[in-house]
Amino acid sequence: MYSAIAANKRNTVVIMVLFVLVIGGLGWLASQIYGNSSIVYLTIAIASIYALVQYFAAARLAIAVNGGQKIQKSDNPRLWRTVENLTIATGMPMPDVYVIDDPAPNAFATGRDPRHAVVAATTGIMEIMTDDELEAVMAHELGHVRNYDIRVSMIAFGLVSAIGMIADLMLHMMWFGGGDDRDNASPQLMIFGILALILAPIIATLIQLAVSRQREYLADSTGAMTTRHPEGLAKALEKIRDHGSVMRRQNSSTAHLFFANPLKSGAIAKLFSTHPPIEDRIARLRAMGSQM
Repeated sequence: MYSAIAANKRNTVVIMVLFVLVIGGLGWLASQIYGNSSIVYLTIAIASIYALVQYFAAARLAIAVNGGQKIQKSDNPRLWRTVENLTIATGMPMPDVYVIDDPAPNAFATGRDPRHAVVAATTGIMEIMTDDELEAVMAHELGHVRNYDIRVSMIAFGLVSAIGMIADLMLHMMWFGGGDDRDNASPQLMIFGILALILAPIIATLIQLAVSRQREYLADSTGAMTTRHPEGLAKALEKIRDHGSVMRRQNSSTAHLFFANPLKSGAIAKLFSTHPPIEDRIARLRAMGSQM
């Protein structure tokens, strides 16, 4: 477990370096097209500020866009005690607890570290889960907190958003900006620049998806080890598979935070899904249970 946490902290730095290199590359392309080297520094500065704002504000934004309401123990004793018991058992700080009024069974965790964490559960998941299954789901979410997945997710999300914003801005400038510097750029460089600006956000998103999928498997394992009952989490996943986890509020920017994919399914949606297949998760948990 400690090795996984250390690896996630290292991954945070690696992800930041990779994305800064992508952003710097976009800035370099623009500087070559426009003949202005200062564009590189301006691009990196804008992206860094944007990612920093996302890092500190993303948790509040995630709660707001999904309609979460903060609760105290008296508001929902069952959910509160479930989270409280798990934090006591693992020695974690108690996170803020939220409820989302939505019939879809789902949950998520976010924040930048265990002392600034948030966990949320839908009304739907509390209706269909037994106490053991709800405990397993919340142990999974607290696993994301313990493993510092929430930090990796926040940074990756902020930098992917920054790359998308910069690429959109540069494409707009290339098509509509005009100017002698751009007109004097070689056709080959222009074509390469356009392709790079189109592909950069896609590549950045695929990196984010790969990170998110691996973190889901790790959080499943962490949650199962916490409760010592992998079958509870496997049964919870089966219920979510049978009931569906699609939320009424469709928000792709926070989909990677949820316990199960909250977006409508489809061929493209599956390709860009932030979650591994539920059947794979169930199989891994049952294999883990047979070894415990």
